Amino acid sequence: MSNKNPGNRNPAGRNQSGKSTSHRKPSTRHPAPQRKVSPLPPPQRSPRPNKGLLGGCGIIVVIAALLTIIALVGFLVSGWANRPAPEQERVPIPADVPPAAAQPAPDINIHGDGRTALLLMDWARPISGATGIPLQAVMAYGNAEVIARQSRPECGMTWNTLAGLGYVETMHGTYDGKKHGAASLNDEGFVDPEIFGPQLNGGQFAVVKDTDKGEMDGDPDFDRAMGPLQFIPESWGRYGVDANGDGENSPQNIDDAAASAVRLLCDHERDLKTPEGWTQAISSYNMSQEYVLNVRDAAAHYALNQPPEGY
Repeated sequence: MSNKNPGNRNPAGRNQSGKSTSHRKPSTRHPAPQRKVSPLPPPQRSPRPNKGLLGGCGIIVVIAALLTIIALVGFLVSGWANRPAPEQERVPIPADVPPAAAQPAPDINIHGDGRTALLLMDWARPISGATGIPLQAVMAYGNAEVIARQSRPECGMTWNTLAGLGYVETMHGTYDGKKHGAASLNDEGFVDPEIFGPQLNGGQFAVVKDTDKGEMDGDPDFDRAMGPLQFIPESWGRYGVDANGDGENSPQNIDDAAASAVRLLCDHERDLKTPEGWTQAISSYNMSQEYVLNVRDAAAHYALNQPPEGY
């Protein structure tokens, strides 16, 4: 067994004085001179950035202010864009009879297939915008004027006289006798819903006994006026004509009604260029002097390319 001496802590090769027992030549090296090292300066903290007005909460304030300005500018621009258009300066109408003729509709081929009034759309659009007459009605009145000019030039019919009638009767197919805006003209020129006047039973209006067995106006006892130009069945049976090319004549269609009104107004060789002829023609619709003046005023406004008073 080996004899372990835990108290012997001297490493091998050294005596008890701690000196090496090996015979080495003394070293001739001189110790390296000690360099003087300057003490390091204490570490300096990086300076905190100066946030000023654009730092921290300041940035939020600036952004909020910019957003507020942008929102305010947008509100002002929107308000300016949506402001109501300035009211058109009105021109006083003369008391002339007949009323002055409006800008005439251009000549078109009234014998073509289909709805010839559509050929007048470009002419009618600015007139509709200026006067408030529905576009479908302006095209129909212009189409009827061209028909009259080519077939009955001696009559002297103008589209604004027809428009004056349309305004007084049903406001161009939008008034049913009870409520404005109750009806309208669709893209084919038909009134929707159909317009029928009050029963002509002698109450508010003259007595007109039934003439069509209720087939056109739905009333088997008394007649009722029909459509945008308010023809009674007896008159429609005499003057009604197909002007929209669909093969039928309907008092509820503005093209048919306007062309049929030309036949009624120009009947008896009337000359609407004269005061007597024009007055007689409008009186054939309604013999009231007030009615004649109302039609005259509306037609005069349309001749000036402006809507009637209160329209």
